Amino acid sequence: MGVNLWGCEDGKMGDVSSMEICWLINIRATLIALLFITLFHFSKKFYVRFLTPSSSLLSSALNLPSASSPISNRDSRSRIPEIVNASDLKFLIDNLDEKCNEDEKWENVIDKKNNFLSYRAKCCKPKDRPLKYLSTTVFESCSPDLLRDFYMDNGYRKQWDKTVVDHMQLQVDTTGIEIGRTVKKFPLLTPREYILAWRLWEGKDRSFYCFIKECEHPSAPRQKKYVRVEYFRSGWQIRKVPGRDASEIRMFHQEDAGLNVEMAKLAFAKGIWSYLCKMDNALRNYPLTNHPPTGSSVSAASLMRKVPHELDARTGTHFSSVSGSVAGDDESRKKKLLRSPSKKFVAKSLLLLGGVIYLSRAHSTLGGKVTVAYILTKLRKRCDSSSQSSPS
Repeated sequence: MGVNLWGCEDGKMGDVSSMEICWLINIRATLIALLFITLFHFSKKFYVRFLTPSSSLLSSALNLPSASSPISNRDSRSRIPEIVNASDLKFLIDNLDEKCNEDEKWENVIDKKNNFLSYRAKCCKPKDRPLKYLSTTVFESCSPDLLRDFYMDNGYRKQWDKTVVDHMQLQVDTTGIEIGRTVKKFPLLTPREYILAWRLWEGKDRSFYCFIKECEHPSAPRQKKYVRVEYFRSGWQIRKVPGRDASEIRMFHQEDAGLNVEMAKLAFAKGIWSYLCKMDNALRNYPLTNHPPTGSSVSAASLMRKVPHELDARTGTHFSSVSGSVAGDDESRKKKLLRSPSKKFVAKSLLLLGGVIYLSRAHSTLGGKVTVAYILTKLRKRCDSSSQSSPS
């Protein structure tokens, strides 16, 4: 039985079934819903574009920092999470005292000195972690306060440290935590970008501690032209050497800059002494140089805290042998000079070395490589036996 849907007198276009009626009603309902959704969408875009203030204007009105706003317009002492805390200070002290892992095998890297500077460093390779370095440096005719200010002056560092391409303070917390961004350029490598947080403490007897670690900050988004250093743990203790006009800095350092382990060790061993000599020259000129503020006058150094009592009680007066008397160091150097190898050992070593050079040039096959490895092993064993038999 048909139904006159359109109200036509003659029934034309009106005789449809009940199923067709439902289908037509659903189409009309769907069209009406789509119309309402479209109107809502355009009204929302119109409201956001013309009737609401921009986020930058809102941030300015409320004095809120935004990721795109310049550092000078920010409240540099706004509250941030306690990224660097007392547990990090304890971690630093344990590493400086070599109490973290007594089973670690350390390898001496360098031991040098001149009339103004002495330096000693060693390294080890923890499991699943980057190379770890422990070093002790003594600067003659230098106070702990001067050495601390020199180390913390990143603006001055850009003048003498040619590896530092850029440095910018990002934020300073009221608890004394400072966050900064540094870009370093090394030969033949993509520049490395460091986003670091650090904090200073003052201990007994005017000693100073600083711990530095990697972090993230909204003002420093990642850029493809830099390699972001993902793991960085470093810190130092500065104190006066007893009975002398000298200051000692003991440093712990561990970072993953994306370098091969052996290459990193070689680069450190070959370049660290010349770098330290350049640093020593900059330190001597530091009191004579004007240091205009490059950023906020508030910094981690100006907000330095006291070392917690339970940790301050642990920091004893033990000093590294690198801080000993100059006479003692000269005596040890004389002993080293007396340990000259015999002529027979030198001749055998040169013969073995010549064989290695010949084989490495003439044979690139697997057999040649095995022969080279065997000769190198023999040479190492001869060197070890010779060093053991020499007087100590």
